[in-house]
Amino acid sequence: MTPTQAQKLNLPAGPETPYDINTTDESFPKVADYIAEYGDFCLIKPVTRGNNTILINNPDAVKAILVKNHENYKKGPGFERVKMLLGNGIIVSDGAFWRRQRRMIQPAFSRKCIDGLAVKMQKANQDWLVRWQEKAEKNELLDVSSETSELSLEIILRCLFSDDMDKLIEQEGNNPFEILTYDLARDIQFVMKFRALKSLVQQFIDERRESSKRYNDFLEAFMEAVDKETNEGMTDKEIIDEVMTMIIAGHETGATTLNWAWYLLSQNPAEEKKLHEEVDNNIAGDIPTFEEVGNIPFSRQVIEEALRLYPPVWLYSRTAIADDNVCGYDVPAGTNIFFAPYYLHRHPDYWDTPEAFKPDRFLPEAVKKRHKFAFIPFSAGPRRCIGDYFSIVEMQIHIGTMAQKFKLEYVADEKGVELDPQVNLRSKNSIMMKLIKR
Repeated sequence: MTPTQAQKLNLPAGPETPYDINTTDESFPKVADYIAEYGDFCLIKPVTRGNNTILINNPDAVKAILVKNHENYKKGPGFERVKMLLGNGIIVSDGAFWRRQRRMIQPAFSRKCIDGLAVKMQKANQDWLVRWQEKAEKNELLDVSSETSELSLEIILRCLFSDDMDKLIEQEGNNPFEILTYDLARDIQFVMKFRALKSLVQQFIDERRESSKRYNDFLEAFMEAVDKETNEGMTDKEIIDEVMTMIIAGHETGATTLNWAWYLLSQNPAEEKKLHEEVDNNIAGDIPTFEEVGNIPFSRQVIEEALRLYPPVWLYSRTAIADDNVCGYDVPAGTNIFFAPYYLHRHPDYWDTPEAFKPDRFLPEAVKKRHKFAFIPFSAGPRRCIGDYFSIVEMQIHIGTMAQKFKLEYVADEKGVELDPQVNLRSKNSIMMKLIKR
């Protein structure tokens, strides 16, 4: 690009000082400052990346990039860390390979398949209900951050491997995947430990190929998936990459969202009361069935409002493949685009009293009136998270179970509730609750 051409570009305003945005404690407030000073579009010069960044906080631009012209954008900065962890799974892959994988995996996330997996979600919540009842009887405080993390991991592992997990735990003497619940650093040491678990997934695959036993789980679906265009299935490596992706993505979304949902309910008694009334009137037994999930819509609104306030992925990126123009601004090829759902979900043009916890924002009539792309906890367009429905059902079953039996009362300490804005938006410290039997 010549200097004359560059001068003709219509680029957003931005700071003179270069900066590389990342999922870090430093970048989290920095992004807020950029949005406050420069608005919905901010041009940021690079330190090490070689191309400019445009920070976007506008739903029309989200639609333009993630939906209308999504083929012009590939995964951007930050996904290198994720790829080290997950290989070439559906979260990080691009182009023709991503489209092939998506085609093969999609059927496993149909309503019918999730209905079949709901029994595994119910079983896990039954076990956790017993745990919580025992804690309540002993007047023990509940570490809701750890509890939801362990539960979410249990659910995704059972939905992937069924009772193969029991054999693995007996073989290993523990659950080797538990590192996800206690090793929260997500550094290179964690990456190496997690990648070592691929050999266990290979073991599952090998054993299943030698057996005639049928399973109703994701691993079976992935092993049997065939690309309709080529009539070929996935290689073992491809299956393993998708399994590892499911473990991380499936665990983190449920764990972090439920953690925040229980905290938000504890801080908003009127909304908590509405939830209690709903589950009391619409669930017949201890654990909601798949059909009953549809009868507790307020529980879904609670989850969606928790996802609005604390989206598990608070920041993600794309890189322009060819020149584009978005909302009147030029986007030269190679430009890095960053979206920050945490801040878009608080945009005052689309959300009234954006810091308030108001689940009724997600009543059907309210959703219809709002810009569709002002709420993107699962991204948008063809790259929207494939497991969003699975995740919502999982969380509704949990909340429907526990809200029937307990009121959770937040127990404050000197640390308070702080955000940990890494790849996933967790609470920096455990959130402690007192279980009050209803």
